[in-house]
Amino acid sequence: MKPQTSLSLMGVDLSGVASTLRTHLPFPAQLEQCVPLAGDASNRRYYRLHLSMAPVSSVILMKLADPEGFKASEEAVSGAGGDVTELPFTNILKHLQKNGVQVPMLYFYDESCGLLYLEDFGDVTLAQAWQESTPAIGEDLYCKAVDQLVRLHLQASHPSSVPCVALTRSFDVPLYLWEFDHFLEYGIVAREGPMRVDDQVPVCEEFQKMAEWLASQPPVFTHRDYHSRNLMVDGERLGVIDFQDALMGPVTYDLASLLRDSYIALDEGVIDRLIIRYVEAMRQNLSFSQQSAMLFHDPEAFRRLFDFTSIQRNLKAAGRFVYIDRVKGNSRFLASIPHTLKNVRANLEKYPQLHRLLTHLSPYISEWR
Repeated sequence: MKPQTSLSLMGVDLSGVASTLRTHLPFPAQLEQCVPLAGDASNRRYYRLHLSMAPVSSVILMKLADPEGFKASEEAVSGAGGDVTELPFTNILKHLQKNGVQVPMLYFYDESCGLLYLEDFGDVTLAQAWQESTPAIGEDLYCKAVDQLVRLHLQASHPSSVPCVALTRSFDVPLYLWEFDHFLEYGIVAREGPMRVDDQVPVCEEFQKMAEWLASQPPVFTHRDYHSRNLMVDGERLGVIDFQDALMGPVTYDLASLLRDSYIALDEGVIDRLIIRYVEAMRQNLSFSQQSAMLFHDPEAFRRLFDFTSIQRNLKAAGRFVYIDRVKGNSRFLASIPHTLKNVRANLEKYPQLHRLLTHLSPYISEWR
């Protein structure tokens, strides 16, 4: 997250923030400066609070926002958390902390104001660190990200003493189909106009088959946005952020998010090595029956699952980027669409059983023509 030049605080009461820093954090602190930060694609807003007379030089202030329309629709499909009434961000943060995942410390949650005071992981994302590093150092960073993902999948997939909302909702067929429909609505119709019926029907049939296969996989804790802009390089640590939409999903979902990232084009050899690293680390901690269920015993089958998951993930992302532009007026993600759809086409071409989907989608995707 980079500092913005504007000092508009969008309704944040600085005097209230200063008072909270003095009285409600684990340590008293004096507010010196509040700098708005460029956040993610959500409606949340972020600020860096520069401090004095404190053991840390800064904290991150996150201002919550009302759920977006599309997010409310997703929750209606995936389930909104069962009996867990706690804020998903704080609930999942506690669960991940208990399981050794590097998430930011929550210093204080001011529920009445919708403000969270969080540990500051700095400004360097994995994407930025990778772009500024040598190939060897960049691959080492991604090895750390894979190792963190293994910890996430092995440790956070099981209930703890405190119920976790992520364990009560899942990637099921309706949610996969909702995301496919979201792509058709914004990635196709909003850009190219309505599809012909004789193209739309086979596309939806192929999406249905893919959704059913992905939903049939054994579930693990799934971050859902485990990519290079949500991993922060803070010295030797790799911090994980933006985890509030986590749910249960296939082992390949977060791996596809990381390695088939919309923002980074990794070499195929690097992707191959990182997949092997992930599989070997997972196999060391699972029974033979668990390994078989997750396809770890069959490299070809696991790679097919990874590639199919990548297709679903990338199509969802492409549609989402158009949605952010058309509905929210934010065009900065449009530049990532060509690379994202290039990944989709490469995977569709790779498997004969997906050529029908490729044939009927191609007329509506300008990047493929």
